Amino acid sequence: MANDLFSTLRTYLTKVSEGEKSPAEIAAGLNLWVRESGEALKSKIEEEVESSVSKMGFVKREEFDELKRKLDAMSSESTPKKAASASSAKKSSTKKVATKKSPTKKSPAKKVRKSA
Repeated sequence: MANDLFSTLRTYLTKVSEGEKSPAEIAAGLNLWVRESGEALKSKIEEEVESSVSKMGFVKREEFDELKRKLDAMSSESTPKKAASASSAKKSSTKKVATKKSPTKKSPAKKVRKSA
């Protein structure tokens, strides 16, 4: 990349010295070249980061949010079914508890005789 920069600068300097281009045109060309090189470098860095992060087992925020939305949708679909069955289970369990609380009979205590 450094070689590209130096070769580009040499090319522009020769064109300015030969009078082929004006300094303003050279500056505009350099500006364009720097912008394009920066974008290429940025995309290479993003690719490397994504590769490294996926190797480590991490996920992107967008993927996490999408999975969370799906999970919320699935849980909201199953919540009414669970709530209805839970409320009927609570009603039946309270009835059972009420019927189980019948008084138990205690056997009378045995008297122990003393031998004389």
